[in-house]
Amino acid sequence: MSNFYLENSARRQRGQRDEQARPTITIKVGNADYVVAVVVTLLVIIGVIMVFSASYYNATTRLGQDATYFLKKQASIAALGFVGMYFLAKFPYKLLKLLAAPLYAAGCALMLLVQFIGVEVNGAKRWFKVPIIGQFQPSEVMKIGLILLAALVASRRPLKTWGEHIKFGFLVLVPVALIGVGNMSTAIVAALIGFGIMFIASPYILRFVVAGVLGASGAALILVSGWRNERVLAWLHPEDYATGKGWQVLQSLYAIGTGGFFGLGLGQSRQKMGFVPEAHNDIIFSIICEELGFMGAALLLLLFIILIWRGLKIAMNAVDLFASLVASGIVIMIGSQVVFNIAVVTNTMPNTGVPLPFISYGGTSLAVTMLSVGILLNISRFSRE
Repeated sequence: MSNFYLENSARRQRGQRDEQARPTITIKVGNADYVVAVVVTLLVIIGVIMVFSASYYNATTRLGQDATYFLKKQASIAALGFVGMYFLAKFPYKLLKLLAAPLYAAGCALMLLVQFIGVEVNGAKRWFKVPIIGQFQPSEVMKIGLILLAALVASRRPLKTWGEHIKFGFLVLVPVALIGVGNMSTAIVAALIGFGIMFIASPYILRFVVAGVLGASGAALILVSGWRNERVLAWLHPEDYATGKGWQVLQSLYAIGTGGFFGLGLGQSRQKMGFVPEAHNDIIFSIICEELGFMGAALLLLLFIILIWRGLKIAMNAVDLFASLVASGIVIMIGSQVVFNIAVVTNTMPNTGVPLPFISYGGTSLAVTMLSVGILLNISRFSRE
């Protein structure tokens, strides 16, 4: 009897020690990350102002519209984006798990459908013509669907074996292939999102490296084949293609050089007067450099750096793996687009046609990016202590 009592007493003491040694995780619910909210608000405001500055010449001369034609469209989408961002910031992000598969499937279906009934621009079908709202780009929806489903799969099934990595790679490659049919640049961004989530979720670096090498090799083969080869040559020797593929990048570089340290002043760009094609779209950073100079461009980059830093902090403090991977995917999406856009404008890489987040004109891109920030703000409301 005494031995039984002693054994139970020792067992209870061991249990108490184990209970004391086990770390206690407390979930703290608070306000959304106000730094992210403020930075995104500033970026959107800067974007609306610069879209107006870069587009009014094109609106009046080419389209025969009033000077505020593009401004009104961009401002309207921005206003709706803020409403959606606030809604998603309050929306229970765990319910996004239920939407991951349907959104992914809807994105794949839309990417297939756009090849049949989409609007063709410069030989590629990337948009739907939708009454009232205008053009709609399904690849933007596809990116969010990929982030949610990839995060859900990686959080439920640890990527340990080669088979699990291959299945996950197939999950990523399906939307990448569908997007790549008409939009190679967005397909590269989608690939970075998917394999970035794989890198974070998997403890096996070698398998990620193998996937990365295969993906980079495939992208390189596509870039040097067919009509894309001319784009690469124009990147290497833009002066030899000054009247063709090299025109845009040369005019962009002229704009950057003209801006100097403090710029010519808001609204005073000369390159937007018919020299830089579609100055309010993907190439808008060159107009920012020309009008606001090095200081304005540096301030804009600082805002993006702060946003990416806070996004990574949100991902590291997330309450579970799904939330962490979703936040990481959103940061990768925004960060990669910033890098690609500025690299193209400065001729550091071939022209890819990736918009500058929150800044470039484009309703679908602005709306989806702002909604993704709403999800990021939602995740930031919950943290571990």
